[in-house]
Amino acid sequence: MEFREVVRRRRMVRKYADRPVDPAILDRMLDHAIRAPSAGFSQGWAFLRLEQAEELERFWESTTPPSDSPTTSAWLEGMRTAPAVIVPLSHRDAYLDRYSEPDKGWTDRDEERWPVPYWHIDTGMAALLILQTAVDEGLGACFFGIPPDGMSAFREAFGIPAEYTPIGAITVGHRVPRDPGLRGSAARRSRRTADDVVHHGRWQDHG
Repeated sequence: MEFREVVRRRRMVRKYADRPVDPAILDRMLDHAIRAPSAGFSQGWAFLRLEQAEELERFWESTTPPSDSPTTSAWLEGMRTAPAVIVPLSHRDAYLDRYSEPDKGWTDRDEERWPVPYWHIDTGMAALLILQTAVDEGLGACFFGIPPDGMSAFREAFGIPAEYTPIGAITVGHRVPRDPGLRGSAARRSRRTADDVVHHGRWQDHG
């Protein structure tokens, strides 16, 4: 598939067919993810790959708020059909350590030196490569946030070290015909055009 088609076809898919994902495809997704750019080549990321039934059940149990359940939430019911979940995690200390090395010239690990948290940004870029690989492989995927009130339970359930931060999670699976009840915000809002968001030369209001 040409790259422009991969970009055009990427959608958040919230319901999946009852078919496993070839482990070799998941391998390729993660091989592509680690090709993402990272400041100072810090590569401050890690990925939790879940594809066994027990692992997936533990993920949903630990991250689902008490007020939600598959029987009351169409979104959750659809998402739980995914045969694989990948959780990208960022590692801030990898960046603070890297930029205190001699070739970077900083003599401390002060987080205030960073105008934005590149550890999260770079891990997000890696996550996008996973989403794009899913499209290229003819699969569907959806990036979503882990609820704050489920974060501690998730960390405990999977032994996540304190220095790693989950930036979200990605369901992966084979697409099914689109269910109108599971359509996302893109179905209710129009896409902004380049004219709406691109400023040439200097910032100008678009009226």
